[in-house]
Amino acid sequence: MKMRKNIFEVFDYLLLSCVIILVLIGISFIYSSGINSDGVLVTTEYVKQIIWAILGLFLLIITALYDYRKFERYTRYIYFILLFILLYTSLFGRFVNGARSWIGIGGAGIQPSEFGKIIYILFFAKYLSDSKKENQLKRFIIAIIIFILPVILIMLQPDLGTASVYIPIFLIMCFMSEIPFHYIFFFLGIGAATVLFTILPVWNIAIAKKSVIAIGILTNTKLRIIVIIVTALIALISIIVRHYFHGNNYYYWISYLFFILTAGLVFSLFTSKVMKGYQIKRLIVYMNPSIDPLGSGWNIIQSKIAIGSGGVFGRTFLHGTQSHYRFLPQQSTDFIFSILSEELGFIGGLFVFLLFGLILFRTLSIMRNTSNHFGMYISSGIFGMFCFHFFVNVGMVMGIMPITGIPLLFLSYGGSSLWTAMLCIGLLMSIKYYRFDLSDDMEGY
Repeated sequence: MKMRKNIFEVFDYLLLSCVIILVLIGISFIYSSGINSDGVLVTTEYVKQIIWAILGLFLLIITALYDYRKFERYTRYIYFILLFILLYTSLFGRFVNGARSWIGIGGAGIQPSEFGKIIYILFFAKYLSDSKKENQLKRFIIAIIIFILPVILIMLQPDLGTASVYIPIFLIMCFMSEIPFHYIFFFLGIGAATVLFTILPVWNIAIAKKSVIAIGILTNTKLRIIVIIVTALIALISIIVRHYFHGNNYYYWISYLFFILTAGLVFSLFTSKVMKGYQIKRLIVYMNPSIDPLGSGWNIIQSKIAIGSGGVFGRTFLHGTQSHYRFLPQQSTDFIFSILSEELGFIGGLFVFLLFGLILFRTLSIMRNTSNHFGMYISSGIFGMFCFHFFVNVGMVMGIMPITGIPLLFLSYGGSSLWTAMLCIGLLMSIKYYRFDLSDDMEGY
């Protein structure tokens, strides 16, 4: 077993430098977002972010120094504790931005679903590493159960943005664990069908503004149930017929397709009941923000104005107009990149892209060079989380992706998301240090 001879060998200094620079940039623009049109600082969010950053750096160091493999024995317990806390939050949590996703006392609080991402990654990595030799179908079904339990509890809050982050984590970890592609595509198909059947009725009314009979079925619960029964029967009949025509893949793919349709219709019924109308509308309004310029489309319109007005070199630090005149909503959290782009321009945005690119590159390198399966799966889950947060948030503020309330890691205001990201970086450094250890078990611990 590899022993630490020098504490400084633990840290990946390129990774650490990128994180620190991003955090400092984030603090700077959180400060900028707190200044009004008269040049007066009206919030102290940047002070809180500094405190969280210092504590987060401490958590990063402690996690990097800790042997990540020791987490294996505790993952099951902390996963079930997570489920209990998420259930408690969905029932008794504090409302913030329309979701009951926070717990705490007074002004202090945490968002359990943010920390839940790390717990989920650790537990799922443990299961995947322990089940490498099991039947792949059984393995995949259990993987879906592990995935869907926290996601359902988060959706009940309802927090669509955070719940959606669990999807790329699940997919990339399944891919790295060599679960067959047709199982992964089956999951993707159900997810796509669920989203499609959820947003189609709203799209039909808000954007298309015309009556389509096929879409009308989705708005009538009785008709939807009938369609669900029909598609389920077709799938079952196809399986039965295939049983009598051994090796005929034609019937297999019919059942495959209709099971996806059935599951998509069932889950969309659930999501349409849980999600509020404005949340569903946000998923499609980016296609045409002008349909609701003072409502759901306001965020995208103002964000695009901010980014466009920055030009190549920006208006310079503390001289943005969209943020100082309070045109940007959640400007210190979800739309922090808009402020940065307005004040630093294309060059500033490109620099942030470069820093995130280096973080993703280092994460991918650690993932590929780790001999321990548990560590490799953890790295792949973190890679999926970082990718999704970055590309969805930046795409959201640019108006090319739906508004889902996902923060830009390391930059956005918020202790829970910052600490989660810092803990992930610490885990990556620990995994990198033990990357040549061939032991998948923890004998001797």
